[in-house]
Amino acid sequence: MNADHTVRSFDEDLKVLAKAVLRMGGLAEAQLANAVQALVRRDSELAGRVVAGDTRIDALEQEINDHAVRLLALRQPMADDLRSIVGALKISADLERIGDYASNVGKRVLVLNSLPPARPVSSIPRMSRLVQDILNDTLDAYGERDLDKAVEAWSRDEEVDDLYTALFRELVTYMMEDARNISACSHLLFIAKNIERIGDHTTNVAENIHFLVSGVPLRSTRPKGGGQGEYGDTLKGIVS
Repeated sequence: MNADHTVRSFDEDLKVLAKAVLRMGGLAEAQLANAVQALVRRDSELAGRVVAGDTRIDALEQEINDHAVRLLALRQPMADDLRSIVGALKISADLERIGDYASNVGKRVLVLNSLPPARPVSSIPRMSRLVQDILNDTLDAYGERDLDKAVEAWSRDEEVDDLYTALFRELVTYMMEDARNISACSHLLFIAKNIERIGDHTTNVAENIHFLVSGVPLRSTRPKGGGQGEYGDTLKGIVS
């Protein structure tokens, strides 16, 4: 962000935009945490609040879009400032999708809670905590304009993919062992896929931060854990 603007109010406008993105990210992170907590506790009331809370994230995205478009029209920014505004637009779009996936987890929890308790799968909370940590680090990288932190967060997507693959195998095994597990385990599979997709969108955010800060795309091949070719696209098109 250029510290030498002739119009000081432009600096303030850019800060307001960045704060709105961070606020949106914090809400998305909380939505995921609450959705998984609702799963673990079989808490339908909390799951319902997660589903209803998605509208707050949608409203913030619209606020960011309106603010960014106004800045583009009135300020005609260039270089760093232009990347800051366009980056906020792109990042907010990914955060909105993260909120959608967290809401989807909440909806699945509501259905699961109407079924007999499923065999506990500790991998889902563990996978969620990992994604939350990566999202938190990514948001810190955005707030601090920290290139190294963004790249480090980006590289951890492989860990999420590995956990998803292991979880997929575990749930399929449960379904093969006892057909009565199929319904609950199917919902758990969708929950796991939603969390994995949150990890993908967090990686998108990290890539946008890299461009925002450096002005060049992150050209490395996105890391993917083992088994993605075999399992990664199984639910594609249904939860995307």
